[in-house]
Amino acid sequence: MSARDAQNVRETPVAPGTPPARPVGRARPRGEFRLTLALWIGVVMTLVPLTRVVAPGPWIPGAAALSAALLALGFLLRRLRVPAVGVTLSLLAAWTAVITSAFFSADALFAVIPTGAVFGEAARLVEVASAEIFVGVAPLPVSPALAFVIVAALSLLAVALDHVVLTARMPLLAGIALVAVWLIPAIAVPAGVDVIAFALLAASVLYLIRAETRTRESAATAARSGGVTAVAMTIGAVAIVGALVAGPVLPAPVAGAGTGVAASIDPTLNLGADLRRRSDVPVLTMHGDATTLPYLRVATLSQFDGQVWMPDRTRSVALPDGLEPLVVAPDVAVTERRTSISVSALSSSALPVPYAAVEITGIDDTWRTSPYSRTVLSGRSSAQGQNYEVLSQQATPTLEQIQSTRAATAESSIDVTSLPEDTPAVIGELAAQVTAGAGSDYDKLLALQSWFRGPEFAYSLDAPVEDGFDDQGTLAVAEFLEVKKGYCVHFAGAFALMARALDMPSRIVVGFLPGDLTGESVDGEPVSQVTTSQLHAWPEVYFEDIGWVAFEPTKSLGTPTRFASAADTPVGSGADPERPTDAASPAPSSTGGPADRPDQGSVDASGPAVRVIDLRPLLTAVGAVLVIALLPGAAGAFRRWLRRRRGTAGAAWRYLQDTAIDLGVSVSASETPRAFGTRLSAVADAPPTETARLVGAVERESYGGDRARDRGTRGTEARRAMADAVAIRQAMLAALPPAARVRAIAVPRSLVIRPGSAFADRDAPA
Repeated sequence: MSARDAQNVRETPVAPGTPPARPVGRARPRGEFRLTLALWIGVVMTLVPLTRVVAPGPWIPGAAALSAALLALGFLLRRLRVPAVGVTLSLLAAWTAVITSAFFSADALFAVIPTGAVFGEAARLVEVASAEIFVGVAPLPVSPALAFVIVAALSLLAVALDHVVLTARMPLLAGIALVAVWLIPAIAVPAGVDVIAFALLAASVLYLIRAETRTRESAATAARSGGVTAVAMTIGAVAIVGALVAGPVLPAPVAGAGTGVAASIDPTLNLGADLRRRSDVPVLTMHGDATTLPYLRVATLSQFDGQVWMPDRTRSVALPDGLEPLVVAPDVAVTERRTSISVSALSSSALPVPYAAVEITGIDDTWRTSPYSRTVLSGRSSAQGQNYEVLSQQATPTLEQIQSTRAATAESSIDVTSLPEDTPAVIGELAAQVTAGAGSDYDKLLALQSWFRGPEFAYSLDAPVEDGFDDQGTLAVAEFLEVKKGYCVHFAGAFALMARALDMPSRIVVGFLPGDLTGESVDGEPVSQVTTSQLHAWPEVYFEDIGWVAFEPTKSLGTPTRFASAADTPVGSGADPERPTDAASPAPSSTGGPADRPDQGSVDASGPAVRVIDLRPLLTAVGAVLVIALLPGAAGAFRRWLRRRRGTAGAAWRYLQDTAIDLGVSVSASETPRAFGTRLSAVADAPPTETARLVGAVERESYGGDRARDRGTRGTEARRAMADAVAIRQAMLAALPPAARVRAIAVPRSLVIRPGSAFADRDAPA
């Protein structure tokens, strides 16, 4: 190269803020180690909320270590000047080998090369993990399937983001991906905002953006990067405020009594808000050959930590293996009944069934059952649209038989007898006081049931929600026993805890009341319709040689459980003492009317209640969507305001480059400002006069010739350059069709695409 050629190369103007093209043989940009480290920290931060869904275990260090190893390999390959495509392909190959060796070595070729059997086993593990997530209750115990899915997914995410950040230089897009992954566990297991975890994620994303920015800075331009840092900090602040302020007011993704096309079930005791909804959605109809239609169970809750009754996580087996006949003492009668159920609008992974189901027809083999609770669950199917028939058995002991039987159970893997250490003493004291005159365990439970259904208590959905009374913990139960007013959650929880205080095994069942008769019949059997307002909870107590016996302590709901004497009811007569209800009976019972919410003052007994749909959740969701939709445009406007505040020719040029990217015009790192300005005038209707004037200002700033001019002259020219950049943007936008103009303003691509990146110059002229 001649001296003149070298001088021409040195004097080629380069737009301020545009990454220069990398000459052959030049070292790679500095700071890639810092960028790789920042990316790894961001990936690790997404593991924190996963501990809310999956119990901590070896999967945490496994996912973190494999991600670190893959990112380190990418860093090393780039130092060795391996092409970008080669780096990504090498990382994918390494990921495949490690995952195959760790989880499928027995089926792999040389323990690292996947075969057809490996792919088949991987698909099976994904299916098993999906079923465990849908059927299980958080935090899930770590299984091989869950460990494989988590470690493989997180490390594959690291490979993908390595390409996005290190190759495409799009850290903001990577930050969005990290936030999305971080939110998945929060959506799966709704809970309060984990401020510390989100702050750590936000800090890691900001560090990632800053680390990528510093790889582009030279010592001369480092001091002028405040605008980029401010934009990054603003985006992070908006994300944090949105999560902490808007997040808690969004409607929960799962509700016990929805108002949409399909309702869903929350298999816990958080039923207060659901039962207070005034809109009723029919979820299913049923008819059967029993005198009274049964309650339908969805989940059982046996474990109680003093605050929450947790749904049982028990072994599930394929149908019909888990539907064994009911085991009772030889002299205890068992009656059978058939119930036909048609689910119309219930989006749930649990199938409502009567107890104790021994045969279910009409459903496919994706459904499984838990032998312990006899509930029916699926990880791949929904209850909605299912039509099935259930054959169930019911122990019908005589009064004398159950009075001579203890309420006790042999050792079990599930704790159904213990009380938390901090249980208020009033619970045990009242249990002893109410049952003082009773002899057998059954008589004591009847005394409790009668006490709850007696004149001292009242059913009310207007129980105070402040101070945690509208809850299921021991303190809420103690408060309920004092005020003696509440709904099914309070009655069932208090009964179950008082039974345990009397050394009797108990649990709570969540499901549906039998519903209301429709006046129709099928094959001579009356049809009942169940709605979302009939979501219910009731207690069960276990008796030796009889099994779980349900009780109904909730005031004014159903008919209390009572077993008849052998002298009054012949064994095998078909009596149905477990849960007869007035709502499903042909004639109303004296214990209450057919409404499942009897104490609402707004219900007029002379006519149907007015159903008012609560639009607040819908409006809140719509508002949140609108806010999210407006955020990209607002962020773009804020960044343009920051560039105008800087008031330099370089900021004006970057303003123009961002506008070009927003409009879909390529911005190459190797193109000179003059060539770029000429192309903008030709293809994007940029006004020639303002464009030429802005190009001239940028060239003078790049050459450094303006340093000899006084500060006032430089300031005037910088302000004129920014005014020209604004005018060019307005002219280019005005030339667009309306739809394209709205898209460029509302969704600015320059938020995630930087000038000179692989995505910005993909269409640049050769």
